[in-house]
Amino acid sequence: MTPPGGDTQHGIRRRNLARVLRTVAAQGPVSRPAVAARIGLTRAGVAPLVDELLRAGLLVETGRAATGGRGRPGSELAVSDRGPAGIGAEIGVDHLAVCAVDLRGRVRARVAADAANRHRAPGPVLRQLSGLLAEVTAEMAAEGLRPAGLTVAVPGLVARDATTVVHAPNLGWRAADLAPGLAGVTAPEGGSFAVPLTVENEANLGALAELRLGGGAGRPAPPPDFVHVSAEAGIGAAVVVDGQLLRGARGFAGELGHVPVYPEGPPCDCGGRGCLEQYAGEPAVLRAGGLTPERAAAHPGPGARIGLLARRAADGDAAVVRALHEAGTALGIALAGAVNLLDPQAVVLGGALAGLAPWVLPSLERELTLRTAVTAEAGRAGGPRVTVSRLGADGPLLGAAHAALQGVLDDPLHSCAPAHSPRN
Repeated sequence: MTPPGGDTQHGIRRRNLARVLRTVAAQGPVSRPAVAARIGLTRAGVAPLVDELLRAGLLVETGRAATGGRGRPGSELAVSDRGPAGIGAEIGVDHLAVCAVDLRGRVRARVAADAANRHRAPGPVLRQLSGLLAEVTAEMAAEGLRPAGLTVAVPGLVARDATTVVHAPNLGWRAADLAPGLAGVTAPEGGSFAVPLTVENEANLGALAELRLGGGAGRPAPPPDFVHVSAEAGIGAAVVVDGQLLRGARGFAGELGHVPVYPEGPPCDCGGRGCLEQYAGEPAVLRAGGLTPERAAAHPGPGARIGLLARRAADGDAAVVRALHEAGTALGIALAGAVNLLDPQAVVLGGALAGLAPWVLPSLERELTLRTAVTAEAGRAGGPRVTVSRLGADGPLLGAAHAALQGVLDDPLHSCAPAHSPRN
């Protein structure tokens, strides 16, 4: 995103400040000459930008760095481990979670709580979430961090550029504006929680986390074009094209869970019939695996029932293995349409699906092979590779926290205004 100001002198300066900060955040510790080389500016042009970011407390000098050539060694630069941090929150069907991420990308505070949110009114959910936010902001303040933004991940449709959940079938919410319910959150200093609030679909945030964090640990970075599939009680997807989210006209792109797989199938909470969630959503797989609601309820908390399914499958429970095989088949049928339409380089399984990949992937990949219009190349069928996210169920929460930092990275000095305003 280009910082405000367009191509005016002030706008160009803001854009260059953002380029310096992003470079140091991604590659630091790094010297001033290296920053200049990497963003295509002269050393003289970079020097005042670095000085501004140092004065703002966004960068720090860590010591001496060898030049590798003639001249005096320069000081290495790194982003500060104090100052602004992004806060991510997640509202799940059976849990709430909040975390804070600093400019170095480190999780500095994290809390979570079991919460039976299905068909629970937004007010009580947001009050409980506000308590978790207060815990995280207290931990942040103790470490010299301040909130730069708050992004909330929800399992549903979110109005574009708004804070309203249009429809979240698995929560039972319609037209729920989250802003009023979070306006009363207070920081430890006693000021109001006056930071930018964004509400976003959890699958979209999982995809953004995959873009920023999916590489590393011996894994290649994700390609610029992929479909990211995530699951909790429901199933969502996000489409990434040329490194950017494909949102659709209303911001509702990616509702894979409500793609009809068998049009005459059972009714869905969305109002349709035979949707993918009726075959591959967590409740459907639990039923098909012979795990009654009472037995499933004995395993509360985020990921607990998915863990139960994985353990049963690993132990050779035939009903559970068959249920996961059928879920993979339904998922492959639904994804085949997206793959034929969009031609992505990869399909990434994230969220709870990552923990069930050994039993879901074989039937999913078989359906993609059967149903995808691919071209033969060197005697092999082409098409997207299917991978499993290393982030797993943490993807949406981490994506939310990193998304909340975008304002700092896009416009560093504007973000240095105090995050808390006095009470009236």
